[in-house]
Amino acid sequence: MMIHTHTRDARVQRNSAPSLLTAAKNRLPRALPPALLLFIARAGIAATFFLSGRTKVQGLLTIKASTYALFRSEYALPLISPELAAHLATYAEHLCPILLVLGLLTRPAAFVLFCMTAVIEIFVYPDAWPVHLTWAGLLLPLIANGAGTWSLDHLLGRAKRVG
Repeated sequence: MMIHTHTRDARVQRNSAPSLLTAAKNRLPRALPPALLLFIARAGIAATFFLSGRTKVQGLLTIKASTYALFRSEYALPLISPELAAHLATYAEHLCPILLVLGLLTRPAAFVLFCMTAVIEIFVYPDAWPVHLTWAGLLLPLIANGAGTWSLDHLLGRAKRVG
């Protein structure tokens, strides 16, 4: 009797598994709307770059001497002076994340950070490709889709269409 009950219970569980998966598959898009997913991508990658930018400055935006030294020695990018590279990277790592969190000029801001990621991968830390691939995985949907409906880009676009 116990074996029969156990077998029947297993059969019921097996038969209900596809319906549970189907139900989850049908409910997941409603539970995770595209606007939420794009916001999470924006906030996640913004935090990464903003925190990196904060390590390069003292006070609000005064670039540290150690930042210039890092760009002269460890980073040593071709075709651009270390001083210019330090300024461009530091200010981009502050401005672009703020734009991403606000969802303002999202595609250009994400593209700038994607280009920075490519430069870092190619010229600075080529062995860190798993990290850079993760960054690209967050940036590319923003470049392709924009910020989504939870953004200033969307609100300004709506106001422009209405006005």
